[in-house]
Amino acid sequence: MGCCGGQRRALRGPTAPRSDFRSPREVSAPRATRSSAAAYFQYLGSTGITVHAPASGAVYRFDAPGVVLAVDPRDRRALAGVPSLRQVAGL
Repeated sequence: MGCCGGQRRALRGPTAPRSDFRSPREVSAPRATRSSAAAYFQYLGSTGITVHAPASGAVYRFDAPGVVLAVDPRDRRALAGVPSLRQVAGL
């Protein structure tokens, strides 16, 4: 079978560089959503707290007492170890 001599590429025109590049960590760490797979944690402290989860790399910000956030299931064990957080049923 013969070669087209690059004619197909010329017909497509120049290709623009991709601007939607994401690092492998961003691709492999989807955000937690309100699904049956998510875990939910409530903040019991008196001000606010930020938790950096080692499993997914996500950062969870509990702004005030009583706030409930959906958490990536991979982060469940790490957040369960934080004294001012407790796991609760889904919303």
